[in-house]
Order: sequence, then C-alpha cells, then structure tokens
Amino acid sequence: MKCNKALVLLSPDFGTAWNSRKLIVSKKTQASMFTDELRLSALVLSYSPKSEQAWSHRRWVIKNMAKNRTTLQEILREESDLVEKIAERSKMNYRAWNHRCWLVSYMDREQGDTGTEQSKMWAGLHVADHSCFHYRMLLIIRILEDCCRKQEEGSCDSCVEVYLIWQEELDWNEEFIKRYLGREALWLYCRFLSLLWIRHFTSDVNDVSSSQKSQSSIQVNVSVFLDKELLLVNSCSEGSDDEFEDFEEQAICSASYMLWLTKQIPETKKLELREKIENERLDAMLKLVSLRGPPFGAI
Repeated sequence: MKCNKALVLLSPDFGTAWNSRKLIVSKKTQASMFTDELRLSALVLSYSPKSEQAWSHRRWVIKNMAKNRTTLQEILREESDLVEKIAERSKMNYRAWNHRCWLVSYMDREQGDTGTEQSKMWAGLHVADHSCFHYRMLLIIRILEDCCRKQEEGSCDSCVEVYLIWQEELDWNEEFIKRYLGREALWLYCRFLSLLWIRHFTSDVNDVSSSQKSQSSIQVNVSVFLDKELLLVNSCSEGSDDEFEDFEEQAICSASYMLWLTKQIPETKKLELREKIENERLDAMLKLVSLRGPPFGAI
C-alpha cells in the first residue's frame, strides 16, 4: 500500500493503481482504512483537482462507508466543503461539481435546503459556471420530489411550498440575468425553472378530479408567469449603442429563450403569448434566432 500510494501521488490518473487499492481495502474491515483513503484522495486532488480516478475512488469509499453508518451527514458536509474549495481554485471544474451532484442522492431535506442556500452565494459570484447551476437543478428537483411525497401523504401546504420556492428562485435568477448580460448559464437555468414551473402548475389543468376553481387558479398562475417572462425578455431585448457585444448577446439569449418558451407552454396559451409579442426588435431577434439557430442547445 505504501508503494501504491507513491504511485498514485505521482500518477493520479493511473486507474490500475486505484483499483488495486480498492481490492486491498475491500478485504479489510477497519473503518480507519476508508478514512485514510479519503485523506489520500483529498491530497491528490489538492494538486490534481481534475483527476477523474481520484474523484471516482472517493465515491467508491463513501459508498462503502454508507453501508456501515446510519448517517452520513458529517461526511456530506465535509465533501461539500471540499468541492467548494477545489472549485474556487480550479475554475470550471466539471468533475468536482459532478461529485457534488452525486452527493445529492444521499442528502435529506434539511441538507438539500442548506446546499441550495450555500450554492446560491457561490453561483452569484460565478455566474458563468454551468456546473454549479446544474447542481442547483438537482437540489431543486430533490425539493420538488419531497414536496410531491408530502402531497401524496395528504399535506395541503406542499403545493404552496413549491410555489414559494419556485417564485423565489425565478426572482433571484431574473435579478442576475439583468445584472450580468449575455451569460448563457443563467438563461439555461431560467429554462430549467420555467420548464418545471410549467409542468408542475399546468399538469392539473385537464385533471377531471380537480375542481373548476382550482383549474382557474392554475391557469391564472400560468398567464401571470408568461406576462412576467415576457417583460423580462422585452427588457433584455432592448439593445444599446454601446461598443460592447454583451447587449447584443443578451438580446439574442432573450429571444432564444422566448422562442423556446413558445414551444413548451400548453397549446391553449401559445396563441395568447404570440399576440403579446409586439416588440419589433424582439420580433426581429426571434426571426434571426430561428434562421441561424440558438446560441446554446435547449434543455
């Protein structure tokens, strides 16, 4: 194991060496060996933060530790802190954030809420990092699943809880879209939030078991949501004579988002939305995006 340690320190992506360590550790019963493996992989990641083999080995260790522990709260907290420190030093580190995304499956509701709040501050300082927003997507989905489970158990406040969470997240994302022009990570996250909003709050529109009153309430929410998004798009499509290209990129991103949104909303709302699009500049940008394709792929 000592010779192997020297080998992985010199060659962090040597998969055979890491696999040999797994084989030896799996035959032992000492919990301290798993702790030592976490320390070793942390040491390797301190100077080779994008080593896929080191991250993979770390996940293998945590899986085995999870079998013998009733709770992983402390490990999850330490892992989140480690990822955040490494991501701060190593920009756009997909592997680090992918590891943190993997941890979401082990989190309870309280840890999910904590992770959402902590990553909000980090995302606000790194608005171009797609991986961080992908992590937030998984946390939001986890919260939604928890609320849906409560709803099945008869909790009448779960739908209201989801509404408040989504409204806060939409407002937060809109604030950063207006502050940081042309950042596609923010616009992609906006698509994610809008898609889940539409699917969740329009899924009961045609439900025969729903009362007429609840159906009307849901449809009004959709209309209000579309009006709000149209105001955002119109404000972002207003260009400037500034020499920088950020304004033009912002306009293209907003038009692309609107074009995407028209394909996601219910059929009953599409005509209503098209009638509201009266901004000539936005209409021109929509045609431009349709001809040359969006600046980034749809999600």
